[in-house]
Amino acid sequence: MFPEFDDLYCKYCFVYGQDWAPTSGLEEGISQITSKSQDVQQTLIWNFPIDITFKSTNPYGWPQIVISVYGPDIFGNDVVRGYGAVHVPLIPGRHKRTIPMFVPESTSRLQKLTSWFMGRRPEYTDPKLVAHGEGRQVTRVRSQGFVTLLLNVVTKDMKKLGYDTNSLDMRTFSVADLSEGILK
Repeated sequence: MFPEFDDLYCKYCFVYGQDWAPTSGLEEGISQITSKSQDVQQTLIWNFPIDITFKSTNPYGWPQIVISVYGPDIFGNDVVRGYGAVHVPLIPGRHKRTIPMFVPESTSRLQKLTSWFMGRRPEYTDPKLVAHGEGRQVTRVRSQGFVTLLLNVVTKDMKKLGYDTNSLDMRTFSVADLSEGILK
C-alpha cells in the first residue's frame, strides 16, 4: 500500500543466524512490476510466491524476511520506495503480516535538494541492514507505506528438539467448549 506511487516492484532477502542454513529455495529474489488496481482501494498486488526451506538445531537467529520496494521517480530513475523486515512466524500455519515500510532521509536540506536533482536518493547499500538493530539508530528515516505478506509456515521435528510450537490460537474449539468458558 503506497498511495502516492505506482509501477512498483519488490526485492526480498532472508537474514538468519549462523546456526541456520537454507536447504532449498531462493534466499533472495525480485518480483514483477505492478500497477495500482482500478478499484477504490488502488492496491498493488505482486502475487509473488517465495519458497524456502531452512534447517537448524538452534532457534537463535530465527529467519527474517527483508522487503525492499522500488519504483520510478519523475525522471524515470528507479529509487527505493520503502524498506521493511519481519520475522518468519514461529508457529506453523497461515499467517498475515503487515510490514510498515520506511525510507532513509537526507540529513540536511542541501543534501535533500542535491539528491533530488541528481536522481540519487539515500538508500542502503545492503538492505539486510534493515533486519539488524546496530547502526540504524543514527539513520534518519520516514515512514512510507505498508506491505502485507501471507505466509504459510511448516515446521518439522520441533517437539523432538524440545520446542513446543503449539499455541492457543491453533487449537480448535467447539461451540460447547466456548459455552463452558474455556476461552476467557
